[in-house]
Amino acid sequence: MKTLFTATLSVLFPGALTMGLLFIAAVLFSMNSLYYETNLRNLRDTAGVLLPLVVKAGETPQGGAASLGASPYRLSLIHRDGRVIADSRLDRLDTVENHRERPEVKAALAGREGRARRNSGTLGLQFLYVALPVYDQEGQIQGVFRLSRQVPSFWQRIASAVVPFLVLALVLILAAGLMVYLFSRSLSRPVNRLLAIAQAATDNPQALTLEPAAQDTREWLLLEKALRGMAAALSSRIRAARAEGQRLETILNGMTEGVLAMDTTLTLHLVNPKARAVFALGEPAPAASLSLLAATHSPELEAAARRVLERKSPEELHFTLHRAAPARHFRIFAAPLRGEDGAQMEGVVLVMSDITRLVKLEQVRTDFVANVSHELRTPIQLVKGFSESLLDSALDDPGEIRHGLAIIAKNAQGMENLITDLLTLVRLEDEGSPRPGMEVQDVGFLLEEAAQAMSLPAKKKAIRLSIHSPPGLCAKVYGSFIIQAIINLLDNGVKYSPPASTVELRAGMAAGELLIQVRDRGMGIPAEHLDRIFERFYRVNRARSREDGGTGLGLSIVRHIALMHQGRVEVESHAGEGSLFSLRIPQEGLGAGLKDRE
Repeated sequence: MKTLFTATLSVLFPGALTMGLLFIAAVLFSMNSLYYETNLRNLRDTAGVLLPLVVKAGETPQGGAASLGASPYRLSLIHRDGRVIADSRLDRLDTVENHRERPEVKAALAGREGRARRNSGTLGLQFLYVALPVYDQEGQIQGVFRLSRQVPSFWQRIASAVVPFLVLALVLILAAGLMVYLFSRSLSRPVNRLLAIAQAATDNPQALTLEPAAQDTREWLLLEKALRGMAAALSSRIRAARAEGQRLETILNGMTEGVLAMDTTLTLHLVNPKARAVFALGEPAPAASLSLLAATHSPELEAAARRVLERKSPEELHFTLHRAAPARHFRIFAAPLRGEDGAQMEGVVLVMSDITRLVKLEQVRTDFVANVSHELRTPIQLVKGFSESLLDSALDDPGEIRHGLAIIAKNAQGMENLITDLLTLVRLEDEGSPRPGMEVQDVGFLLEEAAQAMSLPAKKKAIRLSIHSPPGLCAKVYGSFIIQAIINLLDNGVKYSPPASTVELRAGMAAGELLIQVRDRGMGIPAEHLDRIFERFYRVNRARSREDGGTGLGLSIVRHIALMHQGRVEVESHAGEGSLFSLRIPQEGLGAGLKDRE
């Protein structure tokens, strides 16, 4: 980092050096231009005098060629087609190149005076050229009269005078540099002392007791005295403000709510980490000059902030952030940000409380109540209707009584299944409920237990349960819950498979996961239903599912059991081709080769 001394020196010294060099360069450039302009003017005057003589010597350019040899300058006559027809310095002209494209010749052929300065390609010397058009008696240009002379370089002419001039200029530049150095030193010394006093106000308060410098000028001494008083007061205020700022920053960073503070132009000047995470703003620097709309991309929040500025009163609103997937819901409290006097409006502060979970829970509760009510309404109505029918009947028809009791029993069983599944879901979702720990268990035994529980329903439809599991396959799982998940998958397979078919149950290790699969040969699941079949109470065919005694919660329970094991459940199905359900449970260090058994 530069100091005042180095900054002053680095600015003034190069400036003085640059100005001196520019002055020298400007003088030499002007002298150079004047030198060549003077020579060209003299050459033009001479050419103007010689042109009538040349033309008088012959009525055409060709005729005046004999008079060129006596001139002290180099004289050339050039035909209008560019051929050199006479030259005072050359004896042979047949080897001379065409001069029509020479700039001074082109200018003369156009009726203007032509001038040029260059090395002669013919003679290898530096020449000044002046070309004038030659007219015939009818005023037509017949050729060009060109006069040139060799001139020494400008630098050769002034070489003897330039060296002393440059030496003198160098001495003056060094003197100016020395003066700049001394000035910078005299300026930086008191400023450095004042800077030390200012820094001591926050870093080292004891340094404020130093005696003032006696050698400084009166103005510097008065300024130092005033600065010492200001530094002492500022030091205590800075310490208090720093402590208060640290407390405020700690509070803001620890808040679970997002906070955005802005001025009256809605330009953000404070955004806490929670709000940065919500709107993906990154670290403090990128948000320093962002407007509220640019940071949040929400006209709704901008409109709310403007209303607070206009009404000068707080406002509360519900805000949904659709940019996130899934959408997030916030309760926004917008309040005016007032100054120290409490009257002047300095901006607006927005406090964002994330209520996404509350909104989701409320929606789940509403859907749950609606679904349970819907699921219970039909069996309750049937039980009530057949009970009333039996009470009103003469009770002398055993067949009718048996039929009514069978329907009542079936619907009562359905309600019992529904309540059982609901209780199972509640137990799975309640992380605080007591449950046995995960244990390493024989997977084949778990498959056998589940298949045994489903043997009777399968036997009624003549469906064969085929079990494939490698011997000795073990996995760390909640055994009872895994059996429940397999029973639910087998139950689906048995219900929706045609009679005398096979439902396959497989287990094995794949990519460090326990893989349990159930395949049926039933009607399959249409593609449009695959994304929703694990939702609560969702049925592909509501009428048939209810007729088969399903509650619509079986696959939802399977999904919850998979999530309990940090795993997942997947399905592959095509209408009319059956379905394959896969339960994947992460494992470590367990595996075995597959071996079928039935």
